[in-house]
Amino acid sequence: MVKSRRVQVLLILVVLSFLLIYFLPCSNNAHMEEKPSPVHILILSSWRSGSSFTGQIFSQHPSVFYLMEPAWHIWVKMYQNNAKVLHMAVRDLVRSVFLCDMSVFDAYMSSQKKKSDLFQWEASRALCSPPACDSFSRSDIITAGNCKTICGEYPFSKVEEACKTYSHIAIKEVRFFDLKVLYPLLTDPSLNLKIIHLVRDPRAVFRSRENAMAELKLDSNIVVGSQKTKGEMRPYDTMQVICKSHVEIYKAGSQAVPSFLKDRYLLVRYEDIVRDPLAKAAQMYRFAELHFTPELQKWVHNITHGKGHGEQAFGTGSRDALRVSQAWRKTLPFQKIEKVQNVCKDAMDLLGYRLVQSEEEQKNMSLDLLFAQNSS
Repeated sequence: MVKSRRVQVLLILVVLSFLLIYFLPCSNNAHMEEKPSPVHILILSSWRSGSSFTGQIFSQHPSVFYLMEPAWHIWVKMYQNNAKVLHMAVRDLVRSVFLCDMSVFDAYMSSQKKKSDLFQWEASRALCSPPACDSFSRSDIITAGNCKTICGEYPFSKVEEACKTYSHIAIKEVRFFDLKVLYPLLTDPSLNLKIIHLVRDPRAVFRSRENAMAELKLDSNIVVGSQKTKGEMRPYDTMQVICKSHVEIYKAGSQAVPSFLKDRYLLVRYEDIVRDPLAKAAQMYRFAELHFTPELQKWVHNITHGKGHGEQAFGTGSRDALRVSQAWRKTLPFQKIEKVQNVCKDAMDLLGYRLVQSEEEQKNMSLDLLFAQNSS
């Protein structure tokens, strides 16, 4: 009798062991499959290149947690250094944000910080809707003005809390000048990184930078570093550094590409976005594994077909985007155009921007001819 009971107990233990070994891991795997790893999107660009608007295409998507230029905090705190020296700190901060670890900001912000202390926080729809703010729905299209008025007084902890609830995390950053700096992120198994490299006609960038010179002074000083030129040549030195970086990034992303970059780099020209906003937005969404909803299609069309002139330095309100993108042709003196073309010729050749040879050609050349080298 005792022996029979022992046999029964042993049989029960064997069955329980079998269940523990074979069924619990399956249950865990099923749970993991329910929540796939986030997709990480880096919009890599330079100042005055339409990156704020492009960032909004992602920010307004209900599946995306978005931050605009979080590395601004590093550059403001460590402004004595040049861009190359700051690359590693910027990369580490971007990685932490992608992993929703917002403690990285402790080194650059006050310990008493609120959500509203984060640079351009109101440009993030995710920080203007639950759980970061209860006044709007996640599916709402939210303007920065409305968000700033209502959602500013929430604790900074809400940034990390919100980030962890999204399937896609997007960052717009203008403080990388070398794609190779990002290779450790592209090979990091904890990240699923995709890079959208946004470029714009250097002549349009130069004209826009002139209109925002005061706001960009600190950044420009960091970009050119210890170069000795002063006065009127300083803006062209800045453009030369920016254009050279676009060339190097494009070559690294599209020529002799390492295996870990395959299908993870997309070049987009701002002019192509404003000429066909719906098609380009759809292309970027496909690349980022996002669905282009009817509500977002309507928003993209409306914000690019308004009557605004794009006067605000960092605004993304409704405007006639195609006309604004070409304003340099009527307002920038040809002497300045020649200088920009001289320092940015390699970038213009490589990215498909045709040089203009005279003031008359500048005013009269059609858009189709100006971008006849379009290969995108």
